[in-house]
Amino acid sequence: MANKSRNAARLRRHARVRKKVFGTPERPRMNVYRSINEIYVQLIDDHSGTTLVSASTLDTLLRDAVKGKPKTEQAWLVGEEIARRSLEKGIKSVVMDRGGYYYTGRVKALADGARKGGLEF
Repeated sequence: MANKSRNAARLRRHARVRKKVFGTPERPRMNVYRSINEIYVQLIDDHSGTTLVSASTLDTLLRDAVKGKPKTEQAWLVGEEIARRSLEKGIKSVVMDRGGYYYTGRVKALADGARKGGLEF
């Protein structure tokens, strides 16, 4: 296991999650991607293979709000923003796809922010 990278292990976990998680137009898949400095989230309809809504720390609306804040707080704000945008499109319920990341830290903060914003999952 010493030769295997952390990202390879994450991709294995992600494949395991994706076997079970499938997004529909009524209940899209909420996919999370976490880089070193940023966090991205998309609501994906797997039937048509399209992204319905997205948000990230790089969005022009969020860039000033997240500047200088800790990463978990940034993730919380991104979660609230994805919830607001999805409710505008009439999406109330999603399926969480944590992207192979452990459900802790920034991923958990994003999910909690989305729940507070009104998304159900």
